[in-house]
Amino acid sequence: MDFHAALGTERLVAIIRGQDAEASFRTVMTLAEAGIPLIEVSLSGAGALGVIRRARAELGDAAWLGAGTVLTAQDARDAADAGANLLVTPGLGAGAEESVRLGLPVLAGVLTPSEVIAADALGVTALKLFPAAVGGPAYLKALRAPFPGLPFVPVGGVDATAARAYLDAGAVAVGVGSPLIGDAADGGDLAGLRRRAAEFTAVCAG
Repeated sequence: MDFHAALGTERLVAIIRGQDAEASFRTVMTLAEAGIPLIEVSLSGAGALGVIRRARAELGDAAWLGAGTVLTAQDARDAADAGANLLVTPGLGAGAEESVRLGLPVLAGVLTPSEVIAADALGVTALKLFPAAVGGPAYLKALRAPFPGLPFVPVGGVDATAARAYLDAGAVAVGVGSPLIGDAADGGDLAGLRRRAAEFTAVCAG
């Protein structure tokens, strides 16, 4: 399944930004076991490249395992070397440009119409509307009017209620960090993570 198809089918990207590398790895594996196959590990978290490398070895080549907070060209190359097959940026710039050059799926951060036009021209795979909470679902709906065919993935402050509202407003998927992950990536409760994973999976399934 290509990334476009995976986004449209799953409609949920889990975002891990942990300060405990071992806990972050356990979080990746728990999410995968819970049936969430689109997982992003932020490079701003502790030992992120090592987490990606270990998770890739465990999950195999078919899993969608992304690197987030890709800011520089070196970030993109390092993430690809670690086994990431999805690169996620908070905005446009060298990280997004190198990610596209590498030929991997790219979820690039945008907020304004001008950034949407620039990202589409760059050839990114999907548009990470970030920080989505600035405008909420109403802003996404307004933004989709001039760009009806582009795949938007709102990220930032997306809880279960907001996830449903964004999907209803036309998002192809949502990206969810702390409302889903909680404290799991910092050594917290995995049972709670499993409960939240089931909740978000149900919401995003419609």
